[in-house]
Amino acid sequence: MTTGHRRRRIGVALGAVDRAVYDAVARSDSPLLDATMPRLTNAANYSRLWFAIAAGLVASRSASAQRGAARGVTSLAVSSIVTNQVAKRVWSRRRPIPDAVPLARVVRTPSSTSMPSGHSASAAAFAVGVGLENRKFGAALAPLAALVGVSRVATGAHYPADVVVGFGMGASIALVIGRVFPPMSVYRPVDHAPRWVPTRERSDGDGVVLVINPNSGSGSGERIIDEIRAHLPAAEIVTCGEGDDTTELLRAAAERAEVLAVGGGDGTVAAAADIARLAGLPLAVFPAGTFNHFAKDIGCATVADTVDAIRKGRAARVDLALLNGETAFINNANIGAYPQFVRFRERYEKTLGKPIASVYAMLHTLRRERPVRLRYRDTDNGDTTVTTSLFFLGTSVYETPGFAPAHRPRMDDGLLDVRILEVDRRFAKSRIMFSVLTGQLARSSLYRELRVTDFTVTSLDGPTTIALDGEIRTRCTTASFTVDHEGLVVFGSFERE
Repeated sequence: MTTGHRRRRIGVALGAVDRAVYDAVARSDSPLLDATMPRLTNAANYSRLWFAIAAGLVASRSASAQRGAARGVTSLAVSSIVTNQVAKRVWSRRRPIPDAVPLARVVRTPSSTSMPSGHSASAAAFAVGVGLENRKFGAALAPLAALVGVSRVATGAHYPADVVVGFGMGASIALVIGRVFPPMSVYRPVDHAPRWVPTRERSDGDGVVLVINPNSGSGSGERIIDEIRAHLPAAEIVTCGEGDDTTELLRAAAERAEVLAVGGGDGTVAAAADIARLAGLPLAVFPAGTFNHFAKDIGCATVADTVDAIRKGRAARVDLALLNGETAFINNANIGAYPQFVRFRERYEKTLGKPIASVYAMLHTLRRERPVRLRYRDTDNGDTTVTTSLFFLGTSVYETPGFAPAHRPRMDDGLLDVRILEVDRRFAKSRIMFSVLTGQLARSSLYRELRVTDFTVTSLDGPTTIALDGEIRTRCTTASFTVDHEGLVVFGSFERE
């Protein structure tokens, strides 16, 4: 018997089992299935069930649940596109004829092909995505995702094999996204206590001067102001509007503050950090931006976290980084594709809104990226020249290798985290993509990673744009980065969920 003939026989046998299981479930006379399966499968139409659960997770006070909701929805969206726009066109399997299904259980089925089940793929992608960030919620969602798959068979919409393949695709997509953008749950706990600074407790916020834009964070600034007035009634609040110079408002606030507080994105926080550093004042950060990376790393992911730190007088010293000895930044500096992305996004975000403008800018950057030739000194290899689209330099060492770093276990290690991706070698983009998808970027010869206390890089093509903390801040030919070790005192818990 030839190998091809043997495979055909196995395929026929599996198909027979698939249809037999379908008939057994579809023909089952069960009032329980009649009552529950149509409702469940209809609830999962257009992923309404998962969006509702995601909304509940976002409304919770659990940071890991909120991250899980974002990861679950992202995994679901990618899975839906791959399943419906790619996989269903590859496997043109006809849907089962629901003649044997009790009339009370029959639901309207789409005209698309049967293999794989889109409902099942979305269910698995969402459950696995949530579980990568929060195992408890992921485990709780797994039975519900399985029941959605069962409902597709019980209502006559799919064969069991369609559901199994859908589960496999959705789970695999969520796991691949987890490799490219590692979840917070993979970060290792660090046995290190921050260098605490004695500060007095401020139960009502006396001595605190806050500078905030009410419209920051898509309108969250107004809500933050209300919370601060309720919980820190003695704090002075300075609101800035369109046309105001935020930096000048921060300088004026620093002259009369015992604690300088700021509400805004990381770029605004960086400006406040520099002013607080020079004035010798402790800084309090209220998360009022889009991503709030710095606030999250110091354990102030919510307004309540910052209020609690101020009331208890919990402040510690953290590092800042300086560009050319002058411009301070709190998170990272970027050269190459990212500044191009920021420049294009800023051009359209006022008219399109930041989320849509970001997507548009990303597509534009991927299509028209312009690599930059850089020279730097490596202590092991001497002067080194690279052509790169991705140059990242972080203040303190970030967890996980690659270009999706999201967390710093320490904020006071005195180091700069340098990451460079070389793009001018043969098949570079294909090799990089393969390394990212397989989680092996750190081992790629195209990827370079250094931990240093100072770093100087020169653009060989003249002045190049540098983005600091997500904002275009300067253009220069030579950029020297240094650490201001423990140069800033900031309120926080320095704990993450």
